[in-house]
Amino acid sequence: MASPMEQFEIKVLHPISAGGYDLSFTNSSLWMLIALAAIALFLFIGTSRPQLVPNRAQAAVEYIYEFVQKMLDDTVGPQGRRFVPLIFSVFIFVLACNLLGLIPWVGAFTPTSHVAVTLGLAVLVFAIVCIVGFAKHGLHFFTLFWPKDTNIVLAMFVAIIEFLSFLSRPFTLAIRLFANMTAGHVLLKVFGTFVVTLGSFGALPYVFGVLPLAVNVALSALEVLIAVVQAYVFALLASIYLNDAINLH
Repeated sequence: MASPMEQFEIKVLHPISAGGYDLSFTNSSLWMLIALAAIALFLFIGTSRPQLVPNRAQAAVEYIYEFVQKMLDDTVGPQGRRFVPLIFSVFIFVLACNLLGLIPWVGAFTPTSHVAVTLGLAVLVFAIVCIVGFAKHGLHFFTLFWPKDTNIVLAMFVAIIEFLSFLSRPFTLAIRLFANMTAGHVLLKVFGTFVVTLGSFGALPYVFGVLPLAVNVALSALEVLIAVVQAYVFALLASIYLNDAINLH
């Protein structure tokens, strides 16, 4: 697992010059490709030989897909079924990026600990929501910001607040994921340092090192839970934003 400073630092692995601009292949790019490869392998193994009684890999793929489908049914309704592949892709990609950084001893890196990555995902979701809203409702989509049966002066004030709130969605979506993943890695690094430091006190390494080591193990388990929860929250908020665009609530 990478250290907190490595989480903030984008390493340039292979600079490329194109049209006068320097395009850099960073560690974030590398681990996102690894995440895509892992996802592709997982989906291939789970769907290559479908059976009436599914094996573990097929059951895992089906469970995740049905989980996302039910989430869209609950948040969007029947019209959300067409967006299941989109939200499924977002969920499983964020989940893979979150979990990869928890693999020990291989220099693993968490792409979602970089705000540039999470902001890119959030802007993509936001753009799709806007496209869906305008494609379905046209200019009537702007009624999303206008409260019904309200005094016109108050309605104009509320509309400005709603519009600014709408524009802030990609930033809040990105920062929430970035902050949670980065904070967890910082805690793991801090307690990992305690294990090494306190465990090196002469003849008493076990006395001083056991407690922070136990805390680090507990935090690692908590980080796995946070990785799953944050992927779910990201996908859930994307579903809620789609519901606003489709149903104009």
